[in-house]
Amino acid sequence: MKRNIFKEFKDFLTRGNVVDLAIGVIIGGAFTGVITSVVNDIFMPLISMLIGKIHFSNLKWVLSPATTTQPEIAVMYGNFIGTAINFFVIALCIFLFIILIGQNPEKVKTKDEAQKEQGQKTNELLEEIRDALKNK
Repeated sequence: MKRNIFKEFKDFLTRGNVVDLAIGVIIGGAFTGVITSVVNDIFMPLISMLIGKIHFSNLKWVLSPATTTQPEIAVMYGNFIGTAINFFVIALCIFLFIILIGQNPEKVKTKDEAQKEQGQKTNELLEEIRDALKNK
């Protein structure tokens, strides 16, 4: 049996889920860039001022100091702190966005859960119709 790979690929790409995912990834990338800038350019300088004018990117644990022949070897944990703060700000923004659009984060359903619930409602409705017809 001969498969038409191009047709299958076209069908795959034109599914709503793939297009929605692609749009989400593009918007997420742009959103991440904005949040990274907010964290690096606004939050981190403010936090640095509060704790003593230390730039987080300069925080490091030197494993081997620089010599004339070898560069310094260090664990740059300041960058990790900045990245962790960046992650938490992005997570908070997504959480607030979900709340703003009117969805309780605990009540957001997966597609399978929504389909299962719809199927249960349909079954209940059919049972009511059946019972009503029996009573007539």
